[in-house]
Parts: sequence; structure tokens; C-alpha cells
Amino acid sequence: MESLRDAPTYERIYALARLIPPGQVATYGQLAAMVGSCTARMVGYAMAALPHDTDVPWQRVINRQGKISLRAGSNGGALQRQLLEAEGVQFDPETEKVDFDQVGWAGPDWAWLEQNGFQPGPVWGRRSEE
Repeated sequence: MESLRDAPTYERIYALARLIPPGQVATYGQLAAMVGSCTARMVGYAMAALPHDTDVPWQRVINRQGKISLRAGSNGGALQRQLLEAEGVQFDPETEKVDFDQVGWAGPDWAWLEQNGFQPGPVWGRRSEE
């Protein structure tokens, strides 16, 4: 496959998530807007569908409030925080939030998006709708 244009939505989401560098985070909505025709919830479902031995850095995707989204009946939030802190991401002790100005990922450049068949929505900044 020359570009990701015809790839399934989850594969497009995973391709973007793999670009998030260690020590940085993106939001579900940010990835959804970059994928285009996708919702933040769909990105969350894609991350939840990953196998345990994945190479996709799922821990680097958080909610628009700068917090880890907790899943009912799961201890994944503790693991996600542990993995992020091991990468140098700091959480405010009172609010449990990260500082997007410090660790927010700006995303790939437009040339990468276009070259790989992405057509981002009109708003794809890290504070896009979740």
C-alpha cells in the first residue's frame, strides 16, 4: 500500500499514534480530526482494541482535558500513567492533568498527512472536540 488512504480507519489511527514521540501526548479528538471522518470515541475504541504486545504507543493518547480516560473495570489508567511518567510526562499532583504546552504533540506536518492520504478535518489542534 503506497499510502494509508485506503487503509482501514483503525490502521490510519495506529499509524498516527506511532508518530507521537516518547514524552509527548495527543488527544483522542486530535487524532480523530487528523484521520478525518472519525470521532474521538472511535479513536478510543481503536486504542482499546489493541493487543497487549502492540507496538502502538497507546499510552500517549489522552483526553482533551489532559487526563487519562479511565475505563470501567480496568486498571489501565494506572499502567498508562506509569508508562507516561517513565517517558518523562509529568502530571499535576492536584488536577491529575498534563500540561499540553509542555508535552502536547503538534502532529505530523501537512506534507506527511497529504502524502499518506489523510484529509484532516477543519479543526485538528489538540483541543479539538472530544
